[in-house]
Amino acid sequence: MPLQVPGSAALDLAAIYRKRTHRKQAALLLMATALLCSMMLDLAVGPAGYFLADIVHALIAPASSPPEVRAILWTIRMPTALMAGVVGASLAVAGAQMQTVLANPLASPFTLGISAAAGFGAAIALAFGVAIVPAFLEYVVPLNALLMALLAAGLIHAFSLQRGATTESIVLLGIALVFSFNAFLTLVQFFASEQAVAAVVFWTMGSLTKVTWVKLGISTAVLAGVLPVFVRRAWSLTRLRLGEDKASSLGVNVRHLKLETMALVALLAAVPVAFVGTIGFVGLVGPHIARLLIGEDQRFFLPASALCGAVLLSASSILSKTLIPGTLLPIGIVTAIIGVPFFLLLILRSVRTRP
Repeated sequence: MPLQVPGSAALDLAAIYRKRTHRKQAALLLMATALLCSMMLDLAVGPAGYFLADIVHALIAPASSPPEVRAILWTIRMPTALMAGVVGASLAVAGAQMQTVLANPLASPFTLGISAAAGFGAAIALAFGVAIVPAFLEYVVPLNALLMALLAAGLIHAFSLQRGATTESIVLLGIALVFSFNAFLTLVQFFASEQAVAAVVFWTMGSLTKVTWVKLGISTAVLAGVLPVFVRRAWSLTRLRLGEDKASSLGVNVRHLKLETMALVALLAAVPVAFVGTIGFVGLVGPHIARLLIGEDQRFFLPASALCGAVLLSASSILSKTLIPGTLLPIGIVTAIIGVPFFLLLILRSVRTRP
């Protein structure tokens, strides 16, 4: 016999649901506003500092703005600021969905070795010109990174399907992948020329200085292509947080969902890493901030993760230009400075919550 809910109680539940939905929408609007402000500040900050009014004028009426402002804004700073947002959103969404399908709060492309695998793939192209598959010269680095990231994601997914695989064992596998690919990367540096080593080291630090409109377009296209798939799977991914058995009983094809998600996660993680280098902890920190603000409902958690990741990397871009006056720090160093304390906090929190 179906459960009968009194009319007044149903109205109260509906009011509570609407209130929570409005609160989540307000949080998303606040994050979007923060991202817009951060990007505007990123456009203004640099060796040649400008007032925000000058930036707004150059954006609204570029023809009437000074030529040097227009050149610096549209040629150098605009693609860099937009790329920070796109890369941050991509890494955060990838981390959010890895945490969802693996049921692991410490999962991210960086901590589970996907970024390290992409780094190794890119390094053999930078150092030796080795292409895993034939490609145009300018696309060898990103294609190598993508294929190695897919390999790492496939290993993690295959291991997670094994009987007896636990959250702890998946984390250990990820740590093993990180050390393995970092060892391979060091081996590449050992045999490479000095010039190639310099290129690999600079790339592994992560940098937005070599961003172009073409690279921005490719990264944006990948993010725009993957996000709708996750949006269509929002209810299934939300149910997966209840546990695989519960999700299966609710009609979710868990095996197919996890395989599809891990493949898309590898794509999201590899393309930005191939263009801007290794950037850690955004995929870990961004989803946790979004989860604290929004909750697990993928309809809101997914855009919140993307916005949090974009804000984090945009703010890191600003800090990379202002922490040491006159010096542009690699952005990967800045994200590590921000992310390591948060990572330690998560570990301590997990230890304290254990029975």
